[in-house]
Amino acid sequence: MPGAEVAAPAADAVAAGEPNAPQDEGWFGQIKSLAMRMIFIFMISNLFRTFMGGGNQSGGNTGSGVANTAASRLPPCMNLFRPNELYDFYMYIDPSDSKFTNFNKTEALIWTKKNLSYGDWTSGENGDGSYVETFNFPTPEVLLQNSSLYLHVFVTKHGKSPNPKDSNYAKREQSHGAYRLNKYRKKHYKLTSNLLTGETEQSEHDQKKALENIKFEILNYWHPNLTVNFVTDFTAWTRGAVPPPLDKQIRFDPVDNVYYPVVYFNNYWNLYSEYQPINDTVQSLNLTLTFSPISMFKWQLYSSQQQQGEWSKMLNGGGEDDESADQDMLKQALLETNPILLAVTVVVSILHTVLEFLAFKNDIQFWRTRKSLEGLSVRSVLFNIFQSLIVFLYICDNDASWVVRMSVFFGLLIEFWKIPKCMDVKVDWENKIFGTFPRIIVSDKGSYVESETKQYDQMAFKYLGVAAFPLLIGYAVYSIMYVEQRGWYNFILSMLYGFLLTFGFIMMTPQLFINYKLKSVAHLPWRMLSYKFINTFIDDLFAFVIKMPTLYRIGCFRDDIIFLIYIYQRWIYRVDPKRVNEYGTSMETPDGVTEGDGAAAEASTPAIENEANAKHAKSE
Repeated sequence: MPGAEVAAPAADAVAAGEPNAPQDEGWFGQIKSLAMRMIFIFMISNLFRTFMGGGNQSGGNTGSGVANTAASRLPPCMNLFRPNELYDFYMYIDPSDSKFTNFNKTEALIWTKKNLSYGDWTSGENGDGSYVETFNFPTPEVLLQNSSLYLHVFVTKHGKSPNPKDSNYAKREQSHGAYRLNKYRKKHYKLTSNLLTGETEQSEHDQKKALENIKFEILNYWHPNLTVNFVTDFTAWTRGAVPPPLDKQIRFDPVDNVYYPVVYFNNYWNLYSEYQPINDTVQSLNLTLTFSPISMFKWQLYSSQQQQGEWSKMLNGGGEDDESADQDMLKQALLETNPILLAVTVVVSILHTVLEFLAFKNDIQFWRTRKSLEGLSVRSVLFNIFQSLIVFLYICDNDASWVVRMSVFFGLLIEFWKIPKCMDVKVDWENKIFGTFPRIIVSDKGSYVESETKQYDQMAFKYLGVAAFPLLIGYAVYSIMYVEQRGWYNFILSMLYGFLLTFGFIMMTPQLFINYKLKSVAHLPWRMLSYKFINTFIDDLFAFVIKMPTLYRIGCFRDDIIFLIYIYQRWIYRVDPKRVNEYGTSMETPDGVTEGDGAAAEASTPAIENEANAKHAKSE
């Protein structure tokens, strides 16, 4: 109904999406997820090739060998529509879901187009076979009552009608699809305020809901765009042998050996942020429908993405509202990024995943076999445990999905596993706490105390504290003055998490200081550092491709500087194979040197590394 406008959504109905997981993992996780999806699509494509070209092949996964054998005996089914055959389509809007019967309801029919050619890719408004129509209508009462509204699409052979009461009823010569136009999403209510002034920017409605201990409400949302794709393909499918996820959408005729072409509702490019809430202030709705053909390959891609989304919802233990805003960033990257750069990003994403796994493996291997702590910053290891604990508590406080929680929790367990490797942990069963709990005594290992490493480690953290504590105090003052919080516990977690996220890179600097004082880098896990170094530059590529806050981009480049300093130290503190240690041996002469050679070596290159470091450097 032209002339009507969509009212601005009320402030009290703006959705508050799920709290985000730690931001420094979300974007990269999405890109790596895209890489895994590409592998999944490739596997599906290989499976799909076995069905191309006729019914003599029956490669579908039916779930049992008996079903496969039975399917191979069935004749192939052809597409109900032949190439260039004329067809019509009818679109209705109605509250009924799977079965539509209100054909005589004239206002239900919103769009019809006739005399279209099946397989025509050149007609339409843009010369690609697509047609676009925009509608504006008063907000239906069913949506205001938090019910659903469906779009029913019938594609019939030309001259046929989808109405069973008409004489030219299409009966089995039509395809039908139904799609729910509205979307149900959760709106969460959390009472936040400025801890100093008690003021809040929340609406009275949201405050009232939070005070009533209502954690969330399921509200109706509307998206103004939808694409209806009509799959154009002439593959001969066999009953019971269609590979997933296509088997859920292809329907076979119960009598003839034909299948109905698929009416696919494509909402992949509908961004999460574009949905608007439906409430009493919304007087009318806009809906732009696009009808266009789609090839089998593209339909297969979209179907696999839809299937992956369903798996993600199942893993997250939630419904439709659990789509993450990170998906919007991924889709925007696909829409706005140069295709060549995007292809490079997908390739290096796979490389990033492999290198991350190798770095993780080598880190565990290094600490499992490490016997001497000389040259290693124990305080940095302990601080990493504190940082991992803060991240875990933060995501638990912000209701992240259990997948994210388990991932961070296992990382935290690995950090705790390092404690006995870098500290002496003893259990005192005699002097119990409160007479019940055994006392745990933690002390520095001998190799750490006896060397100069502990002194340099303490000195590095002393200098680091001079720089970091003013930054921490300043960040805390800013957070308590300008950021609303749910309470003091939430404030402390959010403040520490934000500080560690912004300035966490400086925790790598104590090891640089120890390397400088010892004039050696032979004690470092260089394989693990090499993998992390390459991944840091891959993160730089992500920083250019994906939209992210400036601080995160700066953080990626700051990591580059730290790793470049590590490489510089590796270059200037080279391992000298002729250097003789205090035991009179070197890497070239492990059995010892002559007295003259030893004197000459001692005069030219004084020993500054012990035998253990020399052997470790040789293994590196």
